[in-house]
Amino acid sequence: MGRYRKILHLDLDAFFCAVEELFNPALKGKAFAVGGSPDGRGVVASCSYPARKFGIHSAMPMSRAVRQCPGLIVVHSSFGNYSHKSAEVMAILNNLTPLVEQVSIDEAFCDMTDLSQPSVDIARMVQREINEKTQLPCSIGAASNKLIAKIANNIGKKSVKSGTYPNAIKWVPNGEEKVFLAPLPVEELWGVGKKTTAVLHGLGIRTIGQLANYPLSLLQARFGKMGVDLHERANGRHDSPVHDAPETAKSISQEITFETDVLDEKTLRRTIQHQADRVGFRLRKAGLAGNVVRIKLRWGDFTTLTRQIKTDEPLNQDARINEYAQKLFDNIWLKDPRPIRLIGVGVNVIEAEGEQLSLLSSAHQREDSLMRALDEIRVKYGKSSLKRAVDLDE
Repeated sequence: MGRYRKILHLDLDAFFCAVEELFNPALKGKAFAVGGSPDGRGVVASCSYPARKFGIHSAMPMSRAVRQCPGLIVVHSSFGNYSHKSAEVMAILNNLTPLVEQVSIDEAFCDMTDLSQPSVDIARMVQREINEKTQLPCSIGAASNKLIAKIANNIGKKSVKSGTYPNAIKWVPNGEEKVFLAPLPVEELWGVGKKTTAVLHGLGIRTIGQLANYPLSLLQARFGKMGVDLHERANGRHDSPVHDAPETAKSISQEITFETDVLDEKTLRRTIQHQADRVGFRLRKAGLAGNVVRIKLRWGDFTTLTRQIKTDEPLNQDARINEYAQKLFDNIWLKDPRPIRLIGVGVNVIEAEGEQLSLLSSAHQREDSLMRALDEIRVKYGKSSLKRAVDLDE
């Protein structure tokens, strides 16, 4: 029996409005819309939750929105701020997994299968980090595939009636996909727009459960190949992977904020080892290497320290990254051993891997070949398929 995936769908709630409130707190609690001028053909890009009470919604002509909501504040888009805050969120996701598929500026899928915690706990951790580090609200759907995670997020947000940012989490446990979908209207399903909804209604199909139980042969006769796809989705089956974008960052890093401050040196060193493994994997996967290894520590009082060291040659091997990171840790820990809140390891990228292989010694090239073989095993069978000796007592 294969293991199930842990997929998250993350959506930043009313993203443009949330960012505008960060830079102009006077907007909080006000009915406002982000978009073009009401004097021309401007449309609403996003609107605050108080504005939604007046029926304002995205893609509505701004001139109509102003008439419909007396006193509506119109805010022109601040794309530079949106891009900056979006990058902050995506960096948090990429620190947790290399499998991040950014769908838009405010939406992404993440494959968190390699993390040991239950999906709902991972979702809570991600939401907490984004709330705390970016001051942005976000809603998350968690499930065993992208389809269910996306729908779960939509349903989770709709279930919050607070009149403000939902900041919701909706988890569908593995095996309960079909039960979750059954009572929902067919238009909640991917690929079911207004025209398809009308056709399904004409067949007496109004819920996803009814679609799942409808004879497949009749769906094929009416919709062709799309009928098979609709039937599969209605039964909660969707195998599309999370398509991670190629790494283009100038550095690749991995960090973790502990639930409680950690003083145990063995735990800290083991964490550094795991982070070095993950950074090495991401470097090799992206065809990159770097010549600066850095470590980041944050204590309970939020004091943060970063130290780095330049290596003799480009590297992307786990063991060498760990070797340098442990040395950097030694220099800090031996002088000031106190409880640590956050720890991270990173490597500054300098060039494409193919350009630097000739600079590596034969021993390091052999190690690179070994790491690639181990990477293939981890990708095929999961991160937990291989463990270091130091982890066998966990």
